[in-house]
Amino acid sequence: MKNIDEKYYPYLIALIGALFFLPFLGSVHLFDWDEINFAESAREMLITGDYFRVRVGFLPFWEKPPFFFWLQAASMKVFGVNEFAARFPNTMFGILTLVTLYIIGKKEKNSTFGLIWVLLFFASMLPHLYFKSGIIDPVFNYFIFTAIYFLMKAMTGAEHKLRNSAISGALIGFAIITKGPVGFLLLLLTFIVILTVDKFRHWPRIKDIAIFALTTFLVSFMWYGAEVIANGPWFLVEFIKYQIDLFSRPVAGHEQPFYYHFVVVFLGCFPMSVLALGSFNKKTTSSNHLAKWMMVLFWVVMILFTIVTTKIVHYSSMAYLPLSYLAAIYITRLVSEKGRIPKSITWVYLGIGLIFGILLTSLPLVIYFIDDIKPYINDPFAVAGLMKPVHWNGFEFLIGLIFVGAVIISTIQLFKSNILKGVSIMGAGTGLTLLLYSIFIVPKIEQHTQGSLIDFLESVQGEDVYVATSGFYSYAPFFYFKQPNDNLSKRANTQWLLTGEIDKPAYFISKITDSYLPTLPDLKLIKEEGGYRFYKRMPIPE
Repeated sequence: MKNIDEKYYPYLIALIGALFFLPFLGSVHLFDWDEINFAESAREMLITGDYFRVRVGFLPFWEKPPFFFWLQAASMKVFGVNEFAARFPNTMFGILTLVTLYIIGKKEKNSTFGLIWVLLFFASMLPHLYFKSGIIDPVFNYFIFTAIYFLMKAMTGAEHKLRNSAISGALIGFAIITKGPVGFLLLLLTFIVILTVDKFRHWPRIKDIAIFALTTFLVSFMWYGAEVIANGPWFLVEFIKYQIDLFSRPVAGHEQPFYYHFVVVFLGCFPMSVLALGSFNKKTTSSNHLAKWMMVLFWVVMILFTIVTTKIVHYSSMAYLPLSYLAAIYITRLVSEKGRIPKSITWVYLGIGLIFGILLTSLPLVIYFIDDIKPYINDPFAVAGLMKPVHWNGFEFLIGLIFVGAVIISTIQLFKSNILKGVSIMGAGTGLTLLLYSIFIVPKIEQHTQGSLIDFLESVQGEDVYVATSGFYSYAPFFYFKQPNDNLSKRANTQWLLTGEIDKPAYFISKITDSYLPTLPDLKLIKEEGGYRFYKRMPIPE
C-alpha cells in the first residue's frame, strides 16, 4: 500500500471486499431457518405488493420489521428471486463496513490505523462469514455502530454537534426498523454507562437531544407509524410481545449456558479476539474517547445478551465491531512503540488458530471416511445425510491446510515482532480459505444437510398441490416450492392435510426418525433420501 496514494485506499478496500465477498454468493441454497425465512418475506412482498406488512407463508410475521426485507426485495427486483439476490444486501454492507472502518480510523488516528482496523475485521472468521449470508445482523449492526459513533462525536466533539446528533438519530432509526427496539436499547445503555463512567460531566445539550429524538422518530415512523395508521396497533403489539418473549424465555429451544456468547465471540472472532486481549486495561480508555465508547459498547452487548434468555449465535454479533477496534488499538500501539505481543497471547493465538485449521481440514475427511465413523454417530438422521451420494474430489481437505499454514506462518512473524506482516498473512489466509470453502465445500455440506429436501421442493414447483413438513419445522417449502398466495388456512392446517378431505394432492416431508407418518394409511412413500422421507396423499374420489 506504500506506493498507492491514500485517496485511493477506500476504493481499493471496496475492491478487495468485492473480490472476496461477491464470487459464488449464490452457489449454495439458502440455509434454514433465518436465511430462507427472510428471503421468503422479501419474495412475498414482491408478490403481494405490500411492503409494510411482513409475512411468511402469506400470514403475518411480526418477529422483524421490514427494512432488511426491503433491501432484499429491491435486490430481487434486479437479480431475480434467488440466493444471490437474498445475500447481496449483506455483501454491499460488508464492503460499506470495511470502507467505513477505514474512514473512521483515518479520521480518529491516521490511515495506517484505518488499514489495520479493516484488516483485523476482514481477517476474523464470523465477521467475514456474515457478509456472505442472508441474515439481518450485518445491516443492523452497521446502523447501531455508526449511530453510536456519531453520538460520541456529538457529545465529545467541538464542532457540528447538532448535525452529528441528527445523523445519529437517523441511523438508530434505521436500526429500529431493521431489527427492532433492541437497536435503540443498545445505544441507550451505552450512553447511560458512558455518562456514569464520566460522572455525568458531559451531558448533551437540550437541542441535541431534541434533534436526535426527532430524526429517530421520523425514520422509525416510516414503518411503525405507517403500520399503526394503516392497520391499527395489533400487529405492533404482537411484535413488541415477541421481543419481550425473546428476552424473558428461550424461544424455539435456544437455551444455552450463561457464558455462551463469550465463547462464541472469543472463538468465532479469531484472530482479532485474541489480539484484543491486550486492550482490556485502563491505559486503552484513559485518553481516547472512541476507545472508551467501544469498550463500553462491547461490554453492554456481552452483558445484555448474557442476561437475555434466548441465546443465538448472531445475537452478540454487535460486539464484533468494538472488539475489532480494541484489537486495532493494541496492534497499532505495539507497532508504534516497536513492542511485541506477549508470548502468552501469541501461544493462545496459535492454539485457537490450529483448532480452527484442524476443524476446517477434518470436516471433508469425516465425509471421506463416513463408513468408519458412522458407528460412533448416535443420530440416524445425521448419518443418513452424510451417507447421501455427493461427489467429493478428494482434495477438499487441503483447503483447511491453507488456513493451518497461514496460522503457523503468521505466528512465527508475531514471535519475531513482525506484527503487521503476521496479521496480513492471517488476513490473506482467512480470506482465501473462506472463499475456497464457499466454492468447493459449503455446497457439498449443504447437499448432505438439506439438499434432498430442497431438491424435492424445487422438483414440484408449479404443481397444483399442497406441501408440508411433519415432525419438524422448515421455511424451505415456502421459498423453494414457491408457495402461492391461495388457500392459506388449508395450507397452514397440517392435520387437515394429513387426515381431512383434501381437494388436491398433498406432499409431506419428514425426517427418517419420524414414527407418525408411517402409521397413516392414505400416505404413499415416494422416496427416502438424505435423511428425509417424502410422501404423497391423493384426494379421495367423490
